[in-house]
Amino acid sequence: MKLSIITINFNNKEGLAKTIKSVITQTTSEIEYLVIDGGSSDGSIEIIEEYQDRINYWVSEPDRGIYHAMNKGIAKAQGEYCQFLNSGDSLVSPDTTSLMLSQLNSSSIVYGNLIKHWSNGRTYRNTSIAVDSLFTFYSGTLNHACTYLKRSLFDIYGRYDESLKIVADWKFYLIAIGMNGETVQYIDVDVVNFDMGGISNQQKSIEKAERSMVLQEVLPANLLRDFERYYKPIRQYQRIARYNWAQKMLWFLDRLLFQWEKFSKD
Repeated sequence: MKLSIITINFNNKEGLAKTIKSVITQTTSEIEYLVIDGGSSDGSIEIIEEYQDRINYWVSEPDRGIYHAMNKGIAKAQGEYCQFLNSGDSLVSPDTTSLMLSQLNSSSIVYGNLIKHWSNGRTYRNTSIAVDSLFTFYSGTLNHACTYLKRSLFDIYGRYDESLKIVADWKFYLIAIGMNGETVQYIDVDVVNFDMGGISNQQKSIEKAERSMVLQEVLPANLLRDFERYYKPIRQYQRIARYNWAQKMLWFLDRLLFQWEKFSKD
């Protein structure tokens, strides 16, 4: 089995139905589908039961949060790769997974495009990002929903940190890619329609606090200090004015840091 698609749900039956339909209509047979429900009471179980002949594994029971639910899915997954498609999100088209799988190389982590949707009708398409330095994961991340992760990575680096509410997937990327250089492949395929309706200011505040805590936990103190001192101001200038010199300086520092990481590991 090439890919395990894992859907997490709690009391979101409409979103769950949309997600399930997008998965079971995929044209490839190289996937298994797992649904991890947190003990919903809104009719989600009836939705799962309606499609259970197309679902390889499902469970409905209380959990300790989204990352605990994802870890439960990982424990049951049989695919070489795992994809986490939460209820409310959907695969873009029936041939999405087939297109992705047909272009896989041997990379540890593979990702495609994420289409973000807001309630006011606005959409935004996230495509490729530079992932060749640790700074990528200091300042940003890969979109989780449109990413395939080798199941074996969770044996190497452990599963998602269940003490975190929002950024455990980012922490996993920071460690696997940023600190350990796991290989990443980008495939130019629109993979997931992502509902931005659930993003709140409170969540953003929690995310900021959790990121700060994780950076202090994971990064060496001197490296974190250098990021704060040198990279952060340049990134701010780049975002505000998009000066050409700022882009060149950021690229130079990225390269310098990349070489420093290789030297320190050797």
